[in-house]
Amino acid sequence: MESETAILITELKKLLNGGGAHVGFKDAVAGLPFNLLGEKPDHLPYSIWQLVEHIRIAQWDMLEFSKDGNHQSPKWPDEYWPKELAPKDEATWSNTLRQIDDDLQAFVALLESSNLYDKIPHGDGQRILTEALQIADHNAYHIAEIVVVRRLLGAWKNEQ
Repeated sequence: MESETAILITELKKLLNGGGAHVGFKDAVAGLPFNLLGEKPDHLPYSIWQLVEHIRIAQWDMLEFSKDGNHQSPKWPDEYWPKELAPKDEATWSNTLRQIDDDLQAFVALLESSNLYDKIPHGDGQRILTEALQIADHNAYHIAEIVVVRRLLGAWKNEQ
């Protein structure tokens, strides 16, 4: 019989990779034309690039906090949001997408190798479970924004 913790880890992995109730990150950015990454339609405060880069920074920070007591988080909120509307080039875009995936896989590995319920020694009561839920919640929120921006730009699924 599968343990409750194994079931929880399986469900957390599904949630972190896009869950069943919302679009996952890879689907949200798939087929996105490079020239639209810096657009801010209808006076929205962020471009797709800024949302994606924010996801990268925040997820990286939560991963590093979870595993390294010497990690220094970026200054909130200034260092969590890029000032540039668009990436400088396609290589920067590709590298950001790769880092988001790599960091997510590293967090999943941490999730699988840690006790979910133990407090993170250098934290203020956080647990790997807490961080997993925070990453999933944070990413889902901003992934939804990416989809909305794509819809407003006419670049979502059947609109392309």
